[in-house]
Formats: sequence, C-alpha cells, structure tokens
Amino acid sequence: MHFESHADVYDQARPPYPAALWSAIRDLGLMGAGRTAVDLGAGTGQATRPLLAAGVGVTAVEPGPRLAARLKAALPAARVVEGRAETVDLPDGGFDFVVAATSIHWMDLDVVLPRIHRWLRPDGMLLVWRNVFGDPTASTPFRDRIAQIVAARRAPARSDIAEEVDAASSALTRSGLFRVEATHTYRWSVEFDEAQVHRLFTTFSDWSPEEVGLAASAVADLGGHVTEHYTSWLVVTRRQDSASS
Repeated sequence: MHFESHADVYDQARPPYPAALWSAIRDLGLMGAGRTAVDLGAGTGQATRPLLAAGVGVTAVEPGPRLAARLKAALPAARVVEGRAETVDLPDGGFDFVVAATSIHWMDLDVVLPRIHRWLRPDGMLLVWRNVFGDPTASTPFRDRIAQIVAARRAPARSDIAEEVDAASSALTRSGLFRVEATHTYRWSVEFDEAQVHRLFTTFSDWSPEEVGLAASAVADLGGHVTEHYTSWLVVTRRQDSASS
C-alpha cells in the first residue's frame, strides 16, 4: 500500500517503459483491436494506457482503492477491477494475454500463475516486464551517492529475485504452466532534476523519507541535474496445456 499513499505523484514520478519494449510487444501481434488483456498491478495505467491506445480491450487489476479510482477517471475505456491478483474473479479462458509491468515481484506466484493459466485462452501469453532503476554496468557520481545511502542502512539489503531477467524467467516457468519464448533487455537513460528525483524515490517502497531527501540533495550537490541509466527487461511466456505441464 506504499504506492497507494503516493497515488497523486506516482504517474508523474515514474518514467515510462522504453519504446523498444513496446515495439517487441507489437511484434508479437498482440497489440490490436479485438485483443483482450489483463494488466495486473495496473497502478496509474503506465501499461494500460498504451494497450488501450492500440485497441486492446483491457481489464486493469489494481489493489489500491485510490489508485484504482484514479485509473477509472483517467482511462474510462478500461475495465478497472479493484483487488489483488491472488483473489480477483476473472472469467476462465477470457483473455489473449496477461501483462505484469513492474508488479510481479509483489505477487505470490504459487497462487497467481495457476489463476493466470485459467484466465488465458489455450494459446495465450503472459508478458512480464520491469524497469530496474540503476544500470549496474553504468557507474556515475549520482549512483555512487545512492550506493552510500543504501550501504548506511541498518536493515539487511532487500532480496528481490525479480530484479534479474534470468531469475524472473525461472520463477515464471517452475510450475510448468508457462514456457519462455523470448527474453529482452533494454538499456536507456533519462535526465532528472532535484525535484524529479525526490518524487521518483518517494515512490520506492524501501526508501525512507530521510533517504529520499539525501538522494535529492545529491542531485543539488552534483549541479542540479543527473543522468540516470536504467535497464528494462521483458519475459515473453506462453501458456502450456495440461499435457505439456
């Protein structure tokens, strides 16, 4: 519910997914009129919006009441369902594909994957992607400052297998209900000022207000603007029938 408490700034704070990622999804033949999709953990619609623009009929599932209300107001063409992926009631065999955009790591895959399997048509697809904030191959003075802030924490570092595309692929296929058809990794960058960094880091669930202030102050110390290097990954999986699973 951290995101729920920051519903007013989340959409403006989070950068969009890279164009190359959407191009890869279009190449799958899924983006078009007559297609139906579920967007799990839809938030403020960063994935829902492009899907709707392509003519896809979208059911957007969002557990936060405030986020769901904002989504309904902003994207009336979507069917917004307030609830968690583990509990929402969706029709069996009703969808061409399901997407989870920077959200799958919040879900209990042992519960959610069988449900997604039921929601999909026999040849349906599950697409999972994520923006990873901070490209480990790109060292910058700002990233050095961020590393110092994280290193000063008393709590142990968060373990998050979904940060890595290989770990995510393994987690999505261990049930045998889905098989990976392709994975993609994208590297890109964006420039932020102090206020933008403050808004963005406020939306990170494992950052305290004090740490957010330190991150924003680092931007000021470094001249008022920083270039952040990010990675994004996409895992394309296809539903397996009971004989295959």
